[in-house]
Amino acid sequence: MRILVLPLTTAAAILISCGAEPKPPTPEPAKPAAAAKPADESRRLPLLDRLDTLVVDNQLLGKSFMPGGTLAHYKRGKIEYSMFVARLPNPQDAAFLLLDWNKALAGAKLVPSFGGYFGQDAGHPVFVFAKGAWIAGVTGLPEKDADMAARTLAAHLD
Repeated sequence: MRILVLPLTTAAAILISCGAEPKPPTPEPAKPAAAAKPADESRRLPLLDRLDTLVVDNQLLGKSFMPGGTLAHYKRGKIEYSMFVARLPNPQDAAFLLLDWNKALAGAKLVPSFGGYFGQDAGHPVFVFAKGAWIAGVTGLPEKDADMAARTLAAHLD
């Protein structure tokens, strides 16, 4: 009888240890990383005639292709206008974004002396340019005035 108990005990031990392998825990789906909130770049926008600034988290000026950035409002006499800046990861991204602006502006024309575009957006004049990793611009001014304001703005960008 002793001989019969040993094989049965061994068989039982083997069957108990041969249970289904535990499954590794299923990883939770990766959550998309929250986009970093843009920095307040108010210091890069000219102070003269500036009323206020606003940091926009994304879609600066309501454009789906634009990242977040800083928007400043100005008033000189009866003329009201805005300037904006957004920092991109690299100069190439800023250059590509400039091409998106070219498509978005009605009557867009290249301003060769500046390397930017001037056109209309929803009936408002817009001058936009890239400088290094920055995309920046002026809205609400006629081309000649926008060009001069953009040159002042460009001088504040590194």
